Amino acid sequence: MSLATSQASAKMKAYYRIKLPLPIITTIICIIAFVLLLYTERLNLFSSNSILKAKSCSRRDGFKKSSEKTEEKAEDMLIDDRFDFDPEECNVANGKWVFNRSIKPLYSDRSCPYLDRQVSCVKNGRPDSDYRHWEWQPEDCTLPRFDPELALKKLRGKRLLFVGDSLQRGQWQSFVCLVESIIPEEQKSMKRGRSHSVFKAKEYNATIEFYWAPFLVESNSDLHIIGDPKKRILKVDSVAKHAKNWMGVDILVFNTYVWWMSGLKIKSLWGSFSNGDEGYEELDAPVAYRIGLKTWANWVDSTVNPNNTRVFFTTMSPTHQRSADWNNKEGIKCFNETKPVKKKGHWGSGSDKRIMKVVSDVVGRMKVPVSVINVTQISEYRVDAHSSVYTETGGKLLTEDQKADPLHHADCIHWCLPGVPDTWNQILLAHL
Repeated sequence: MSLATSQASAKMKAYYRIKLPLPIITTIICIIAFVLLLYTERLNLFSSNSILKAKSCSRRDGFKKSSEKTEEKAEDMLIDDRFDFDPEECNVANGKWVFNRSIKPLYSDRSCPYLDRQVSCVKNGRPDSDYRHWEWQPEDCTLPRFDPELALKKLRGKRLLFVGDSLQRGQWQSFVCLVESIIPEEQKSMKRGRSHSVFKAKEYNATIEFYWAPFLVESNSDLHIIGDPKKRILKVDSVAKHAKNWMGVDILVFNTYVWWMSGLKIKSLWGSFSNGDEGYEELDAPVAYRIGLKTWANWVDSTVNPNNTRVFFTTMSPTHQRSADWNNKEGIKCFNETKPVKKKGHWGSGSDKRIMKVVSDVVGRMKVPVSVINVTQISEYRVDAHSSVYTETGGKLLTEDQKADPLHHADCIHWCLPGVPDTWNQILLAHL
């Protein structure tokens, strides 16, 4: 090959080396040009106002995310804006039951030796326990937990006497059980009587007592209980026989309701029982109740010195005999109920508003101030907390056959302890 040919060949190779990447170079140039054009078009597309909006949107999204996080934190750190309990300001009846597993009762029917078998539901075989973990929360204020030491300090050197029926006896037993566990064995005692029972906290020189007077006024069924309501006669104008046992007491807590609600007219007597069945008048329950409560109120006004004695009246404890009241049409009274009624303001047929009005009217006209502990509405929700078939009758536990017949044997009047009456005492202590 000649020198000229070699040189020509070299130039051709160099030429093709330069020419071969041109398509690639062209492509790259096109891409760059397209990007520049697109960028220019985007700049022309967005005005300054549009950019502000875009930034604003970006900030709004950021704020939204931040707000969501704040709300989540707020839910985690829920601020309770209810005010501290004030008996003059707080409507305790307005609120709800809140389930709280962490709430442990201050006693059990196995740990407290002073409970009647009638209300010792767990000991009697009740298998569920959720009814013991509901906490009453008023809507407007915070209700302080029951503090046994505080209760005993407030009772130092005093007598606290519960007066009324078996439901009041349950509240008395609840109060005793709430405080007794912090008292050394040698510093406490209990004396049970037919009509008057006394628990002593010796170190505090305090007594927590119960006096049996189911009507408050006298009746022929006070000590020797007459089972047939048709044969009961009430001396509606006198409390003297009972009231002599109420003298010198520092804190009196009264109740009366369920014995009046037999569904029959009340045989009401003025004067003496010496005439036997003669001389009585049959009155509708609310009418007889008003007369009897006025008799009680007159005794309080004429006898109690409000500088020395505090007087309380516990409103009626509801009965739950009709499951249709809380829309459980297949149910049998309170049997097998395990949750409270959720409907706000629920009011069943077991609470007589006529009786509530009588209490309001009579107490409202009294000279001696009486603190009304309104347990009716809060207890209305608690269809789950009665002793039901886990109770006794005639001093004996229900048999299996009786338990299988809740229509005739379920007790939907009395409450399991620990249970709802503990909340009544929580409210009472907050008022002391």
